[in-house]
Amino acid sequence: MAVDGKWEITINSPMGAQKAVLDIKADGPALSGTQTAMSSTQPIANGKVEGNALSWSAQITNPMPMTLEFSGTVDGDKLAGSVKAGSFGSFPFSGGRSA
Repeated sequence: MAVDGKWEITINSPMGAQKAVLDIKADGPALSGTQTAMSSTQPIANGKVEGNALSWSAQITNPMPMTLEFSGTVDGDKLAGSVKAGSFGSFPFSGGRSA
């Protein structure tokens, strides 16, 4: 499953829809890259690829410092899953490859 490239996702959080852009690359079972949201870019951490399943985490500082933990699946040019936002719980996200 080719996951390399840019992806645009929308996180459906209690603060409304939050957009993010992933620029990711798989190297065997390892996933690396960056995540850009709210005018800030962070490297992704703990990235893993297993078949069509992906997981990674990102440290954010806006609107408050916390670690977001993502898990999702790739289906062609679509990516969907959930993100755990610390003590705020989990929220769905979805998106697709960026043109």
